[in-house]
Amino acid sequence: MDGARAEALKRASDATIGLLARAVDGAASARTLGTHRIGSGVVIGSDGLVVTIGYLILEADDVNLELDDGRHIPARVVGYDGTTGFGLVQALAPLGIAPVPLGTAEVVAPADPLLMVSGVRAGRAGVLSPAHLVQRREFAGYWEYHIRDALFTAPARQDHSGAGLFNDRGELVGIGSLLLADVGPDVAAAGAAAGSGAAGDATPRASHKPGNMFVPVDLLKPVLGELRTSGSTRASNRAWLGLNCNTRDGRLVVLRVTDAGPAQAAGIVPGDVILAIDGAPLHDLAEFYRRLWNEGPAERAVKLDVERAGGERVQLTVQSVDRRTTIKRLDGI
Repeated sequence: MDGARAEALKRASDATIGLLARAVDGAASARTLGTHRIGSGVVIGSDGLVVTIGYLILEADDVNLELDDGRHIPARVVGYDGTTGFGLVQALAPLGIAPVPLGTAEVVAPADPLLMVSGVRAGRAGVLSPAHLVQRREFAGYWEYHIRDALFTAPARQDHSGAGLFNDRGELVGIGSLLLADVGPDVAAAGAAAGSGAAGDATPRASHKPGNMFVPVDLLKPVLGELRTSGSTRASNRAWLGLNCNTRDGRLVVLRVTDAGPAQAAGIVPGDVILAIDGAPLHDLAEFYRRLWNEGPAERAVKLDVERAGGERVQLTVQSVDRRTTIKRLDGI
């Protein structure tokens, strides 16, 4: 490794720091995320601006950044973008850390060397490890979340929340969001294995493995200025139902409804199957979210065709709300 590249990767490591957050009293997100969150963030601004995964700071009123020397630096929440899932915080004291540049995730290829860096300290230095891209595709999460071109990497890391994914030039290309039991067929690895396999067997066998999902920084660049200025984005002004679903055999099954949320108020219960939205048949989560968010204002009457246990079919009207109005935050944030 040449000196310039080694220096770039060291800067990437130094810029990935620990992040600790505590949710405000009464935060609805505490039920699923807990009141105390631990993860990472990456310094991207000379003024102490740090990007992280948004769920760490969602409804948070106490944020601290943990440095390599063990110091805790208080930080304020700058913004949360529910559309992409990014969060921004800013240190309230000088960090003395050089920021890293934002790279371009869309040009990352499976053969490209990547570095995953976690800032989670727990009494030790942040951890670096090599990673590679397994695949790039859209991702739909059961908590009313959908992005395009998510990055799926291996090997899997447990300390993924807010971790940085860097190319070999030390540029940030993604922020860690999830640990998944299966990130899909690892065609690159399978091809390598086939090349060293039994004679006469030249067909790559796609293997499946656990890994991580990263949100690409390409989604941050267009909204970074708006997020810094307003604390949110215009794209985040979209319908929310308080509905957790998953796809099973081509059917959208309700897993959970948020207490006192729009879906619960409309009478939707876990186990219901959502067949259609506003008359349009549904087959997967991504299709559901596209129609929910693109075919009307954030606050409107959404008609859902539902199949109940036993086969009964009913149509329920859910009065959607703007998701941003349900998030608790400190005054002035």
